[in-house]
Amino acid sequence: MSEHFKKNNSLNMLEAIIQTSYDGIFITDGQARVIEINNSYERITGLKREQVLGRMMVELVQTGLISQSATLEVLKRRQPITLNQTFNTGKSALVTGTPFFDEDGTIQMVVTNVRDITELQILKEQYNESRTENIQYKGLVEELKKQIATADFIVAEDDEMLELLLMAKRVAQVDTTVIIYGETGTGKELISKYIYNNSLRSDKPFVKVNCGAIPDSLIESELFGYAEGAFTGAVKGGQIGMFEAADHGTLFLDEIGELPLTTQVKLLRVLQDGSIEKVGSHKMIQVDVRIIAATNKNLEEMVRKGEFRADLFYRLNVVPLRILPLRNRRSSIIPTVEYFLNVFNEKYRMKKRLSQEVLRYLYDYQWPGNVRELRNLIERMVVTTYSDEIKSNDLPYQIIEAVDNHRYEPNKCMKLSEAIERVESEMIFQSFERHKNVRAAARELGISPSTFVRKRKRLLVK
Repeated sequence: MSEHFKKNNSLNMLEAIIQTSYDGIFITDGQARVIEINNSYERITGLKREQVLGRMMVELVQTGLISQSATLEVLKRRQPITLNQTFNTGKSALVTGTPFFDEDGTIQMVVTNVRDITELQILKEQYNESRTENIQYKGLVEELKKQIATADFIVAEDDEMLELLLMAKRVAQVDTTVIIYGETGTGKELISKYIYNNSLRSDKPFVKVNCGAIPDSLIESELFGYAEGAFTGAVKGGQIGMFEAADHGTLFLDEIGELPLTTQVKLLRVLQDGSIEKVGSHKMIQVDVRIIAATNKNLEEMVRKGEFRADLFYRLNVVPLRILPLRNRRSSIIPTVEYFLNVFNEKYRMKKRLSQEVLRYLYDYQWPGNVRELRNLIERMVVTTYSDEIKSNDLPYQIIEAVDNHRYEPNKCMKLSEAIERVESEMIFQSFERHKNVRAAARELGISPSTFVRKRKRLLVK
């Protein structure tokens, strides 16, 4: 094979390499005249070959084709130079110019690598916008948490509760009627107080009435009061009811679904006219009361069955807020556990802690009694256990049984993602329980310590 053929073959290979490079390649001679560019350079910059080939770099900069020249800086400093370059096409690139010297130290050519940063800049802008929105959202969340902490405790670690609190704060600023739906123990009264504390009536009375705890025969007199001589045993001069007591303030009607149909008619009148009539009196009294109702019942179903007045339902159901049961807000279970553990440790001067196995049972338990049941359980275990570490044998048997039955129910159908997460949860908790050490537990599971910590933290707060 002749030397000429070898040389031509090498040049062809070099040309092929240059043209197939994903990065742009831009070559000038020692006088800064453009002698070669590749296809990627055209793609990245938007400039065409005929616009630059044979032209001097000074001219390209002066005419605004490019913003600045790495080649000119390389020739000036005689060393590699990296800088950001923009083009009249609106695109941007990160360029690195490298000098090639001949035997006597003269720069023979400058080869510049060109990397596309247009998309990177777009992503950066999107990230900055996202980060700003995220910071604003986090600020709002933290402000919500601070407001909650100043009053009654509400765990708001899940998106659903945060959204509910955002809505509650919004409606707190106006006097519209609100009804809160939720199972027993979910914290309906806490949400009602949160609305009250953030309302324009926060310096006025907050009066609670449990409609299910008052006998039917007394509910009207409790709500609306009674006139003197209304019935045997009535107090001389009569007595005001809850509506008058809450005048200019807020009346919280808990368990509104327990209200008798006859009383529902009078409540409807208050909502329509803002007036009440005491038992045994025909005089109408004007009251200015904001109503917040709550129930653990399905009022729509009760309306269909004739157990609740449709007109009252629509009057109450102006702004419905629904609190999900604790089992559907699993990211709030462990934070709630930790909160009550701290509360009762401080109250009873204890230093109790929960084992990983206990945390796993509490996380997997369905909590039919919701936050109220969880609170009572933590208090019971803090005051009745002997060791500072509360272990699984300190849990009530019915909780262990319920969780184990739920975990291993053979015919239970679950999503694949749920099954994988459950197995992963058990393996991580069990491994840490055995070793009491992150590195050893991670080694046993075949994952890095950082991955183990991240997964365990996610499970603890999920």
